[in-house]
Amino acid sequence: MKLDPQWRQAYRWFSVHALALAGTLPGVWCSLPGEWRAIVPISYVAIATAITSVLGIAGRVVLQASAIQNENKPC
Repeated sequence: MKLDPQWRQAYRWFSVHALALAGTLPGVWCSLPGEWRAIVPISYVAIATAITSVLGIAGRVVLQASAIQNENKPC
């Protein structure tokens, strides 16, 4: 396994944003007051987390515009 040569720009990547959100969603739901959790069922949180994770994976395998711009820059 090799480190991405552009790892210092990882905070800009869509995949990092999506997977961070997927990791945060369940924790946010757990920290909500009980009345709010009754409005948003855990099944919705699970579905939103799964969709966000799939988007994160897709964002990782799809070539993003910032990666194309970085390839055109001289070293």
